[in-house]
Amino acid sequence: MPSLKEIRARIASVASTEKITNAMKMVSAAKLKKSENTTLRFLPYKSKLNETLSNYLGALEETVNIPLAEQREPKRIALVAFSSSSGLCGVYNSSVSKLFFSTYTDFANTLGAENVEVYLFGKKLTEFAEKNGIPVTETHKSVSEELSYTLATEFSDHMAQEFLEHRIDRVVMVYNHHKNAGVQQPITEILLPLATESATKGEAYDYLVEPSKEEFINELVPKVIRTMFYSVMLDAMTAEHGARMTAMLIASDNAATLLQELRRDYNRARQNVITTELIDIVGGAEALNK
Repeated sequence: MPSLKEIRARIASVASTEKITNAMKMVSAAKLKKSENTTLRFLPYKSKLNETLSNYLGALEETVNIPLAEQREPKRIALVAFSSSSGLCGVYNSSVSKLFFSTYTDFANTLGAENVEVYLFGKKLTEFAEKNGIPVTETHKSVSEELSYTLATEFSDHMAQEFLEHRIDRVVMVYNHHKNAGVQQPITEILLPLATESATKGEAYDYLVEPSKEEFINELVPKVIRTMFYSVMLDAMTAEHGARMTAMLIASDNAATLLQELRRDYNRARQNVITTELIDIVGGAEALNK
């Protein structure tokens, strides 16, 4: 059985760890709340853009050419994946790494590894790619460190330009979707070509646009793509904060349970020491009386 000194040292160590995990849990909870509020404020803007495009396409009688929605046989793929740059967030990074690896492998086997461009956000996925020999075209910091609409605009515009010039035929994103603080679901989503859905025929919409229908649509479509990419960045960041808060909550609960067990062991060990000392005293007194 460990000595009293060893148990006291373990209690101090676990108590210190519990303070750290509790602090990290509160920080992550604050960041999660802020990220969720940002998402709630942004989603109406994204929804309205999508609704405007859908309604306008539904109001048209003729087909309009949308270059960024062109469906063609994929010969070259851009794979964009998101992770964090630090650990202590449960299975957040490992789950997205598994999906990223399986997605990359499928494309590499079908099209050839040289036809898969990899763009990574987050240090953990970058390290994973290096470890598994996956060539990376471009790396960025994790979205929780570098989130900005400017970055989303620049990156999505670059992808759109690559698509328009036929250097890539599809842009696929891999990230953790935030369902709630305790559940993050790794998913894939296609950014390009843009999936255009016309509104169902019901309420009639009458739009007057200038200078032309094509110019209006092709001005609106890049904005839709930017908002799609930015919403994915927000989703990935929110999922990271949720995963870290949950992981730190579990760690704090485990530390509290371990502290109870250690204090119980400490009290039991003290009782044993006191009992042994009393036996020695009584035995010594009896020896003196003889």
